[in-house]
Amino acid sequence: MEDTNPILAICYDFDKTLTPDDMQAQGYIQSLGENNVNAFWEEANILANENDMDTNLAYMYLMVKKAYGKFFVSKDKLKEYGSKITLFKGVETWFDRINAYGKEHGVTVEHYIISSGLKEMIEGSSISHVFKAIYASSFLYDDNGIAIWPAQAINYTNKTQFLFRVEKGTLGVNDKKVNEYFPKGDFHAPFRNIVYIGDSETDIPCMKLVNSHGGHSIGVYNPEHNNTEKVFKMIKEERIRYFACADYSENKDLDILIKNIIKKTQHFEVLENWHRNNLNEANLSSK
Repeated sequence: MEDTNPILAICYDFDKTLTPDDMQAQGYIQSLGENNVNAFWEEANILANENDMDTNLAYMYLMVKKAYGKFFVSKDKLKEYGSKITLFKGVETWFDRINAYGKEHGVTVEHYIISSGLKEMIEGSSISHVFKAIYASSFLYDDNGIAIWPAQAINYTNKTQFLFRVEKGTLGVNDKKVNEYFPKGDFHAPFRNIVYIGDSETDIPCMKLVNSHGGHSIGVYNPEHNNTEKVFKMIKEERIRYFACADYSENKDLDILIKNIIKKTQHFEVLENWHRNNLNEANLSSK
């Protein structure tokens, strides 16, 4: 039998999934002179509603507009604020630990971000290097490195396209191969081997898509607030298969859950390989 090394792709939302608060609310909004962070989000929502505007484009517009006269919004500036992002307990050691566990069980683990937050801020965080791809909203910059226009605005519905990119391994945001037909055995990471971890209603389309194709959708909640209402609702409505508090430390529920998913992937892929080999043998014998 041909031996293969299956890929388990873990896709994460960012805000309130890997970090306890919105990334923009951890220094950037305050630097605009906004003492009330909620007021900034309320203004963005009003702007979006009054102009039939995408809510992500609205907050990105306000981030630039309100910085006038205070500082230039540049990629380096956003990365600087990203470097100040606080992470949930255990996140810093999570990726190496999970990768090592996967390797022990013959599974290659890959990590991806699919977020409505800002790519530049995520790239400035201490964990940016662990992700194979970061899909998030971002700016276009002029020759001086100053933000002048949105380059990407990722909302809760168009997040789902990136799951298909992960599945097929067509990771470039403009790679049109994502629309091509792939034989069943040629997927980079079939949906059954995709995990999506998120915290709220904005993650539901991704969670539902992963769930319906045999993958693993996980809802997380802040362990300090113990706000389980959202995950209880999502699991009762079959949006997620599992939930856990957002403590990424070793031997906590989330760590144990992912390790069990790795073991399931290991054993299930042995059977899938066996099936494919039997099918190929049968096809060859009929020629």
